[in-house]
Amino acid sequence: MNLLRFTTAGSVDDGKSTLIGRLLFDSKSVFIDQMESVEKTSHRKGLDTIDFSLLTDGLKDEREQGITIDVAYRYFSTPKRKFIIADTPGHIQYTRNMVTGASTADTALIIIDARHGVVEQTRRHSFIAGLLGIPSLLVCINKMDLVDFEKKIFDNVVSDFKKIMDSSNIESVNFIPISALLGDNVVEKSENMSWYKGYTLLNHLETIEINDSRYLQEFRMPIQSVIRPHLDKYHDYRGYSGRVSSGTISQGDTIVALPSQNSSTVKSIYCGDVLINKAYSGQSIAIELNDDIDVSRGDTLANKNSLNIESIFDATICWLDNERQGQGSKYSLRQGTNEVKCIIQEVSGVLNIHSLDFEPSNDGLVPNGIGKVRIKTTKSIVYDSYTKNRVTGSFILIDETSGSTVAAGMIS
Repeated sequence: MNLLRFTTAGSVDDGKSTLIGRLLFDSKSVFIDQMESVEKTSHRKGLDTIDFSLLTDGLKDEREQGITIDVAYRYFSTPKRKFIIADTPGHIQYTRNMVTGASTADTALIIIDARHGVVEQTRRHSFIAGLLGIPSLLVCINKMDLVDFEKKIFDNVVSDFKKIMDSSNIESVNFIPISALLGDNVVEKSENMSWYKGYTLLNHLETIEINDSRYLQEFRMPIQSVIRPHLDKYHDYRGYSGRVSSGTISQGDTIVALPSQNSSTVKSIYCGDVLINKAYSGQSIAIELNDDIDVSRGDTLANKNSLNIESIFDATICWLDNERQGQGSKYSLRQGTNEVKCIIQEVSGVLNIHSLDFEPSNDGLVPNGIGKVRIKTTKSIVYDSYTKNRVTGSFILIDETSGSTVAAGMIS
């Protein structure tokens, strides 16, 4: 049974948490005692119906305010597939949480209130989904019960969303008219919208193709640590451990250590204490080489010398700090297991959320802003473009004074 990771995104009160709660309930993924607790809380709040958002809003402030603040991860399964949901907040000040939830997603649910249509957060979240390389979107046009299930309103929202697709770098979109409150087209087909001939949301989630290209890409493994047991049984053992970010590796394969560009062949591969012949993307392993070459934490093992090794590169970053980006500020750049000092040399453009174009700006990046930048590091780093490899093509910037994460970046 395969696994689909998906994230939700949309503006405040578009019904993201209610939709996920309804999806969990209708797919019979909620425990009886949990449902009883939600029913009691709903009645205590004076509601005539069950508040399904209580199934996902886990923080006290979330339950009291009826909003999502943190990224709420939920797990469920059907006979066809397992799922991990990242329910992300809609407020603009929590855009950073949306970036976190979407960074590992296979698909994204963009929720739109049928009454309001495409709004600023719809544009922002759709652009971020495209920026993060999510291959397909499910656009759920919610609260159709509040517009009398009218097809014309649905069609108008679809038309407006299609206008932003090209600018958002979105390849594939499926549009679904739903009512999360009543359950229309969430798990079961809606009798109120007989004009809609497409799949329900759950049907889409069960059948959407997962991009497995990470298994077909060139081998990449950032080194986390060097293992030297110093035991009689492993007296001369030197293992290079890490998580395979893409591709596969087998005993006997030739590998290149970067940035030194020294090469060797694979002598053995261990997954835990089990000797294996071949390792795949996503596995945490230790590799022993036939030659004693210089490899340390932060280096990258690859099967081809095709990565970039540079100290100046262009990237697109989402500014996550509460303060504006300061000109000439110094940061630590963390890329996988590697960490170097850096500065932002230039901000070449800042995203205009209305036109979805990057425009010149003298003010740098503001909280939750997205910009194209040029970064200079104190020593060369090894990287792919983000479109080629999500792991080796991404990084975060850390403020050296506060130690907090101020930006997430994708290398061009």
